[in-house]
Amino acid sequence: MPRASTRDQIVDAAYEQFHRHGYNAAGVKLITDSAGVPKGSFYNHFESKEALALVVMDRYGESRHLETLADEQVPPLTRLRVHFEFLAKDIVEFGYERGCVYGNFSVEAADHIPAIREGVKTGFDYWAAAITAAIREAQEDGSITSTQDAETLGRFLVNAWEGAIVGERAAKDGSSFAAFFTIAFDALLR
Repeated sequence: MPRASTRDQIVDAAYEQFHRHGYNAAGVKLITDSAGVPKGSFYNHFESKEALALVVMDRYGESRHLETLADEQVPPLTRLRVHFEFLAKDIVEFGYERGCVYGNFSVEAADHIPAIREGVKTGFDYWAAAITAAIREAQEDGSITSTQDAETLGRFLVNAWEGAIVGERAAKDGSSFAAFFTIAFDALLR
């Protein structure tokens, strides 16, 4: 197997370190040590830690399988539930210690690093749009009878999910995810 490029090694390590420790705690040295590359090689590939964070956000977005929300072979309400079940499973598998990269970066860096704020906003907007499209389809096929604006529901679900993640990182017992699924799928999306 060909060896990953130094740039790929840095991105892989940053993805893990940012996800595990957050933006502020994952310094360039921690990232390069984790990647097994000299610290100086970081600057051959990235202008700054901020530039690397933007690449990591893109990779994180790709790992969320948003394309499954548009799979017309599956009923839209089912797609929504499966999507959030996938996200929950990912967090549970890591012992509730990794949250959402967008949420983590939003809390840590969005207030004082404009490029991170824009990256987070773009990520959340793209995610909310995918959820909104599925909600709109479910409203059209009658599986969601709520007449609430689909975009408002989509944005609300993203925000509620981010809150559920925060609750789980504190409780580590599944209760916040259970509350999310109950309200989202038994009350809101009816």
